[in-house]
Amino acid sequence: MRVIGLMSGTSYDGIEAAAAEFELDGDTLRMRPLGRLSHPYPDELRTRIAAALPPAPTTTEAICVLDTGIGQAFAEAGVRALAELCDGRADLAVSHGQTMHHWVENGVVRGTLQLGQPAWIAEATGLPVVADLRSRDVAAGGQGAPLVALFDALLLRGLPGVPAALNLGGIANITVVAPDAEPLAFDTGPANALLDAAVRHFSGGAEEYDRDGRGAASGQVDPALLRRLLDEPYYRLPGPKSTGKELFHLPYLLAALADAPTPNPRDVLATLTRLTAVTVADACRAYDVTRLVVSGGGADNPTLMGMLVDELPDVDLTSSDEVGVASDAKEALAFALLGYLTVHGLPGTLPSGTGARHSSVLGSITPGRAPLRLPDPAGTAPNRLLIVASD
Repeated sequence: MRVIGLMSGTSYDGIEAAAAEFELDGDTLRMRPLGRLSHPYPDELRTRIAAALPPAPTTTEAICVLDTGIGQAFAEAGVRALAELCDGRADLAVSHGQTMHHWVENGVVRGTLQLGQPAWIAEATGLPVVADLRSRDVAAGGQGAPLVALFDALLLRGLPGVPAALNLGGIANITVVAPDAEPLAFDTGPANALLDAAVRHFSGGAEEYDRDGRGAASGQVDPALLRRLLDEPYYRLPGPKSTGKELFHLPYLLAALADAPTPNPRDVLATLTRLTAVTVADACRAYDVTRLVVSGGGADNPTLMGMLVDELPDVDLTSSDEVGVASDAKEALAFALLGYLTVHGLPGTLPSGTGARHSSVLGSITPGRAPLRLPDPAGTAPNRLLIVASD
């Protein structure tokens, strides 16, 4: 089955599309990646998303406009992926949508909202679409995140030592795949969320992120500000746990700066980068991780990666490219895999990764142009992901 995965993360800079062919052979799921592309959001849409994100107030009108606009942008990305990655032939599209709110109270996720009406994708591509993948896990008592845990576990299972996968998006999440134990996954804290907010604030909106980590590299870590940031209670919660920009946003950073004034913006960037490295390293040390496979936008930040090496001198840090999955395509491929499992009647969650009462078949299906015909349910859930090189 040929599947297109569409993903936009908490940095909301655009849509990553990736395509792959999947084949289930016994308990081995074979995946042949077909390529990836990036489709940026229009500037006006990015501005609307930013204006509606917590802690800003919003309206049902704004949410309706965003649901349509994001859906149309995902549809454009899907059309491009169908033509550019799949030679016009695919069986399924899978849309993560754009997370607008992740409702957490006292460590319990009460609800999660991803916008991007899948009908626009189905209409534009003609493909059936699996969307709204997080809500079923939340209904089963889970965090609804990180849903890449199953992909990570299938990919890393069998590697020596204690491997873990780290994704550095707006929020950092980790999946630990220790031998003779159920995989554990959770959000460690902010990766780019506070960094991006700081850059936008200090540049008056002229810059969106710390390009190549240059701002942080030219600054010095402020110990008082780092201590203040590390006082955040979230870091002391046990996994599974999840978080988002509902917590880690600009007012949160400004409150920390009021308590620990740091006049030089570059020192703030250096401190925020070190915060990510420290919180990731603490998670790795807690579970005796020996190899860390890194993906996501933060993997392209040499200052952050250098700080991770400093914090984890005894851990082998590698890119997910080295295990056959392009770093900037991993999340889109992970959701393509989850959609494949959904249409085959197979669960896409690990209760040990999200804290749910049980595993669940994820998402809702929007029919495409043709009558909806699902494959016969698969009898065996995969236990291993095998990456097959493209011809």
